[in-house]
Amino acid sequence: MQVTEAILAGTAVSPDRFPKDGLPEFALVGRSNVGKSSLINRLVMRKKLAHTSNTPGRTRTLNFYRINSRFYLVDLPGYGYAQVSQSERRRWGAMVENFLANRESLAGVIHVVDLRHPPTADDRLMAEWLRVHDLAVLVVATKADKIARSRWESHRRQVEATLQPSRCVVFSAETGAGRDQVWTWVVERLSGREGHPPS
Repeated sequence: MQVTEAILAGTAVSPDRFPKDGLPEFALVGRSNVGKSSLINRLVMRKKLAHTSNTPGRTRTLNFYRINSRFYLVDLPGYGYAQVSQSERRRWGAMVENFLANRESLAGVIHVVDLRHPPTADDRLMAEWLRVHDLAVLVVATKADKIARSRWESHRRQVEATLQPSRCVVFSAETGAGRDQVWTWVVERLSGREGHPPS
């Protein structure tokens, strides 16, 4: 996909602040510090569109990035960050769950995990929750550049065996590996919603 426009269109913590234009939305979920912002930046080929940080738990809102005036990538607060208070984690969890379960314009979910390590208990819980709610999911295993390419396939198989996704992409924000595969999935979902081949 050629990205000609990518902007942060808004941030929100409640449905009354969500975009109301009805454009399809793709939610990014994953544990804190897994690389969702870096994934967004590489997908749209902008270095600083999504703020990246070495400090987990920085994303505390739903961030809506409008792409080509056609759809949104929505960065959701990360899960599994122990240093956040229990009440704060419950608030984030309710916000994320409400969005994923009830957002009519949700076209798919990109579940971001770390290729270097086996999926965490929180990753497994999220995968099961997404399955129960029958959402279209692409698992993206990031940080591929941090391990030898010869190990990619064995690590990918471990992710697939644990999370059982319909599709899994190995991705590197550093090199761009996997970028085309992610966009292929997004375009397929857009085509199905719009009812005609993508332009």
